[in-house]
Amino acid sequence: MKFSVLHTSDSQYRFAVTVDGTHRTIDGIPTLTEAFHLTLAELKDASTKASAEIKGTLAAPIAPEIELWGAGVTYLRSRDARKEESGVPDVYQRVYEADRPELFFKSTAVRARGTGAKIGIRYDSAASVPEPEVAIFINKHREIIGYGICNDVTSRSIEGENPLYLSQAKIYIGSTSLGPDITPSWLAPAAQEMTIKAKILRGASTTWEAQTSLGQLNRTLEDLVDYLFRCQDFPHGVILSTGTGIVPPMDIALAAGDIVEIDVAGVGVLTNTVEVIPERLK
Repeated sequence: MKFSVLHTSDSQYRFAVTVDGTHRTIDGIPTLTEAFHLTLAELKDASTKASAEIKGTLAAPIAPEIELWGAGVTYLRSRDARKEESGVPDVYQRVYEADRPELFFKSTAVRARGTGAKIGIRYDSAASVPEPEVAIFINKHREIIGYGICNDVTSRSIEGENPLYLSQAKIYIGSTSLGPDITPSWLAPAAQEMTIKAKILRGASTTWEAQTSLGQLNRTLEDLVDYLFRCQDFPHGVILSTGTGIVPPMDIALAAGDIVEIDVAGVGVLTNTVEVIPERLK
């Protein structure tokens, strides 16, 4: 069973329970936002009461009221990659070892893409890379209700030029893909079993591939959630992408037409084609 967001023929985004490819609505929970208002126990109970079948296209599991945040330097590989890219590598070593994690705003619904949609690389970035991550879905009650996949696409060259350019490197149209759906937390595998595999396909060739597991995370999920909610209010819940443990080497960069595939055991497969985001969108 999964939780899904469907884009329906009447241009609505509807929350659904998906079992064996069949999507069904839950009475009283028309959107993902309403689902995030429930406690974990209430959502688990509601998931057993799905009713009418609904048709639509799988969309990114995010809503206009829900923010997506990111965590950085949470894996040893991420620390090493950031140090290699940056002219000030010690800042990444220090945050990797610190009690306080690096947390940053990443995306809203309008900037996010679902599986099968196109993700973007900036026209003014010399090198951009995918950052395959496990995303956790946190309700308004600070409970982890599910897991998904996030591709935290990043301009390696812009962030490497100066860490203060982090927002420009990470926050732009198409810089995030999320999905394919949400695996309920009570059905998800343990962290050590949640292997994360990623590859870049270019034409008929695999340009790069690697893997890790959520079990290699340097911090606990509870610790990340605690820091995220400090001095913050998420009245409709929040999504947190937990950081990447696999980063392409310095000679690998995304190009238009590439396909990025991220496979997380027990969660699903997120697939996106790359396009260049121009200076002006209109």
